[in-house]
Amino acid sequence: MSLSHFIARRIHFQPSEKNRKSVSKPAVRIATIGIALGMAVMLVALAVVTGFQNEVSQKVFGFGSHIQISALTNNQTYEMPPITINDTIVQQIKNLSNVKQVEPFAVKPTILKTSQDFEGIVLKGVNSQYNWQFISDNLTAGTLPNLTDSVASNEVLLSEETAKQLQLNIGDGVLAYFIQDNIRVRKFTICGIYNTGLVEFDKMFMWGDMRHIQQLNNWQENQVSGIEIGLYDWNKMSESAYDIFQLTARTYGSGYENPYYTRTMQELQPQIFNWLGLLDMNMIVILILMISVAGFTMISGILILILDKTNLIGTLKALGANNWTIQKIFLYQASYLIGNGMIWGNAIGLFLCWAQYHFGIIQLDPAIYFVNTVPIELNLLPWILLNVGVAVITLSMMLLPSLVIAKISPAKAIKFD
Repeated sequence: MSLSHFIARRIHFQPSEKNRKSVSKPAVRIATIGIALGMAVMLVALAVVTGFQNEVSQKVFGFGSHIQISALTNNQTYEMPPITINDTIVQQIKNLSNVKQVEPFAVKPTILKTSQDFEGIVLKGVNSQYNWQFISDNLTAGTLPNLTDSVASNEVLLSEETAKQLQLNIGDGVLAYFIQDNIRVRKFTICGIYNTGLVEFDKMFMWGDMRHIQQLNNWQENQVSGIEIGLYDWNKMSESAYDIFQLTARTYGSGYENPYYTRTMQELQPQIFNWLGLLDMNMIVILILMISVAGFTMISGILILILDKTNLIGTLKALGANNWTIQKIFLYQASYLIGNGMIWGNAIGLFLCWAQYHFGIIQLDPAIYFVNTVPIELNLLPWILLNVGVAVITLSMMLLPSLVIAKISPAKAIKFD
């Protein structure tokens, strides 16, 4: 153990009666509290931003998966031309390393009408192989449609928002008017009601059998509005989209009747993902502010501690200790205080995250924020990096006040009172 470390430990862990009554004690305590509060705020901010990004992203992916292939067209509505699929291209896409599932879908705008009201909506048709996990997790009443029969099923899923507006319940029938060259009507039965918290998306979609849309549009069995592709790792979405584009461009690209057009969900819903991207900037601003406040609080505390130990500094200099040896005493002191503050800060921050995660204390308006409560998600690596970053930055800032020691004269310091 070095001399600097020994002295720092004695001052911090075995203070004398004089040190206990020292004027630096309150300042040091305030600096520790500042570190703890700053650490807690940064930890909660990290968990909330990560939670928002993942929660909202997963809900958006639930409505349209990670990547979609549709026809290349200038038509920006849901009345889109079909693409032709076959088992070969579906299997080729499935064989890509990051692809988890490949599912055809069809969409068509319609108007739902009851005796009380009417509502414009998009019928999203899927087949019997569709992965219902997302909708099943958000099902509030009823069951999923049974699409295994040889004829098209009339069962549909409706959002809670739309069901309330049209005053519909499980088992009720509803007329759907499809506006084409002539108006065509289909009667559907509500088999289930869901609520994902994404109000705009919930109000937009009704889920049913894809064969109804194929019949209404006079499409063949292998003609669909598009293909949804789910990934194992959605952080590699752009790379996977490029691989799929390369795979399909040779056969189904330019020159094909309805060329394939590959897009990620980030491209299809840029307004939502741009908003989520802004949260990263907000978090960076919060981290910078909190680290700055905590760092300057510690600088003030160390300066007061140096002032309080001026006699000790003068004595050590008179005995031949160099500036760096004395500086290390206060750097060790700072490390103890920062460590203590970070432990308390982590404890407070983790407790707040745990309370919000389990009890949903802070509620939100899903129409604005897409979720009912503030979501919390804290991963191990970002948590470790945050702690390491705070420790390194705040300790580096402590080098500044320790430079004051070089300006202290031994003769004046010993007489200082």
